[in-house]
Amino acid sequence: MLFENYKVFRTELAGRPLVVETGKTAGLANGSCMVRYGDTVVHCAVTMSKKPRDGIDFFPLSVDFEEKLYAVGRIPGSFLKREGRPTDKAILTSRLIDRPIRPLFPKDMRNDVSVVATVMSVDPDCSPEITAMIGVSMAISISDIPWNGPISGVSVGYVDDQFVINPNAEQREKSRMAVTVASTDKKVAMIEAGADQIPEDVMLEGILKGHEANQAIVQFIKDVTAEIGKQKVEVPSLDPDPEMLEAIKAYAIEAVRKALDTDDKAERDARLQPIYEDVHAKFDEQYPDDIAKIDDCLYKTQKYVVRRWLLDDQKRVDGRGMNEIRPLAAEVGILPRTHGTGLFTRGQTQVLTVATLGPVSDQQMLDGIDPQEFKRYMHHYNFPSYSVGETRPSRGPGRREIGHGALAERALEPVIPPVEEFPYAIRLVSEVLSSNGSTSQGSICGSTLALMDAGVPIKTPIAGISCGLITEGDRWMTMVDIQGLEDFFGDMDFKVAGSHTGITAIQMDLKIDGLTPEIIKDALEKTRKARLYILDEVMLKAIAEPRKELSPYAPKMLSTKIPVDKIRDIIGPGGKIIQKMCAECNCKIDVEEDGNVFISSMDQEGAKRALLMIETIAKDPEIGGIYKGKVTRLMTFGAFVEIAPGKEGLVHISRLDVKRVEKVEDVVNVGDEVIVKVTEIDSQGRLNLSRRDALIEVEGAVPENDVPPTSPRRPSRPPMGNRPPRRRND
Repeated sequence: MLFENYKVFRTELAGRPLVVETGKTAGLANGSCMVRYGDTVVHCAVTMSKKPRDGIDFFPLSVDFEEKLYAVGRIPGSFLKREGRPTDKAILTSRLIDRPIRPLFPKDMRNDVSVVATVMSVDPDCSPEITAMIGVSMAISISDIPWNGPISGVSVGYVDDQFVINPNAEQREKSRMAVTVASTDKKVAMIEAGADQIPEDVMLEGILKGHEANQAIVQFIKDVTAEIGKQKVEVPSLDPDPEMLEAIKAYAIEAVRKALDTDDKAERDARLQPIYEDVHAKFDEQYPDDIAKIDDCLYKTQKYVVRRWLLDDQKRVDGRGMNEIRPLAAEVGILPRTHGTGLFTRGQTQVLTVATLGPVSDQQMLDGIDPQEFKRYMHHYNFPSYSVGETRPSRGPGRREIGHGALAERALEPVIPPVEEFPYAIRLVSEVLSSNGSTSQGSICGSTLALMDAGVPIKTPIAGISCGLITEGDRWMTMVDIQGLEDFFGDMDFKVAGSHTGITAIQMDLKIDGLTPEIIKDALEKTRKARLYILDEVMLKAIAEPRKELSPYAPKMLSTKIPVDKIRDIIGPGGKIIQKMCAECNCKIDVEEDGNVFISSMDQEGAKRALLMIETIAKDPEIGGIYKGKVTRLMTFGAFVEIAPGKEGLVHISRLDVKRVEKVEDVVNVGDEVIVKVTEIDSQGRLNLSRRDALIEVEGAVPENDVPPTSPRRPSRPPMGNRPPRRRND
């Protein structure tokens, strides 16, 4: 038999079959499996380099979630007709898988590990992200790569006040929250959440429901590993020798304590530089083969100092209390020509967010395996090197920038008004001007300010704050608003955004194997209090509510909805009608398949005129209706006026003015805009119009007595019997 090691393992997850196939594909990888969840199929493979990488002080793990458009029966839309760079969704899913698995590898491991999850088939009811997370956990578990897993992941929805594990496509549309929970057999390893202002107690209950659902899959992976798992290999440790570490710590610890005891990041870095030089001068000759590890010893010394301060002395580097937030400032209207700006400062972290409004056609078109095709609200996050005092060329957004932008986008999405209420595409750009911890939450606060400054009628303001953690055995403690050093040497960055009512987003980054329910509850409560303080004492004092008027530099938008069968009339043959309206009204018109029409223009009057034209075409003129039209032709008996593209009527000379008219040219000329009233629609659909009646009704004009009461009928051809004989050309 060709595949003699081929095995199939089956279980259920949220009432749907979960099938894992091993021993058939990717035989040269350290571990691989094909996971089927419903009709979703993801192939997962993991490999490890045979030797550790020299000269690095981190674990070189790469996780790639690869979307293949054949999985949803589509051909890529690019010129090359093949998948290009990963979509933002794929990058975010890669980060989602990376976060719970990374802390479970040996901390001193320096061998390269590559994880690839390839989506090959997508069932809309069975999330490929969850399938990939379970598959990656299975592939690493059964491989020979050292790892302290397994983990499992589920999605938790909240539909009709009930929690739903792995909601299907229909349930996801109704759900008030989308929470991804990854767990080991004992602790919660990762939380990623988006929610519609869900209270903390409901969120906590949902997280614990997800943790409970994970336990069956964790046990399933353990059972499979016990049956077919490979023996784990031992990898060499690149940690410094304990004797070397103790010698350097004893020599430098007092100097390190003095250097770290400041709230100024630049000053702290300046103080540490001579310590590094002094330690190298002292120990380079003593440890000639381990010079690169001297910096690692100094890093561990700093980590020891900071953690001892926090755990033993309840002391923070900048002297704050454990629940105290750094000095805050908020401003709006910073840039004169943009549509809205918000500058938010927290200690040495500072973010400027700029809001730009555009027509709905400016929305982003998505080309991935996700069912979503367009995105109207976009948030981009930029992290230049100068924000941390470094020199590094800009190479475009990396995974971190995309992840932080998506987190801020998720936090604000529940309060963005629907397109029917606010017919604009919205783009926010958060520029990190200075970074000393938690810039993603600073961008959320700055973005709320920018939206309100731009006049976007958000449902409620949103703020974000982070909570840190230090653990040692069974001891643990949390602190709110962590700065860079506390994030760097701590065990957790628990980011929570929300309103006065509840949570809109969570992202949890861990360096340990997981959290207990008590730690999660404490973090949620501390971030709630801090969030309310930021909203009430800082942000709402800068701007209390969205501005009533948009920036004069923002396009003016109007919208309407027309019957679907009228779309063809609005567009016209070859786009002739819509192009004519755009040119005449100096505007942009977008017509969607469902009949929604969006008009954008820098000129409000032009937009209103276009809207009137569209409604006239779509709804058909009615007798008694008053319209604004343009004179297209002059005849001796009257003038033809076009009240909308393709809809023209006759104003008889007797109905041109409130006074007697001898010649049509005395009152109107071709190209003049006039108001008219529909007085008659004949059996052939032709319109008879009256400028006289419109002037009396709209402008209150007083008619003169000498205007004859001539009927404004269209001239008709004489009867056949009275026609002169037709002459022939002989």
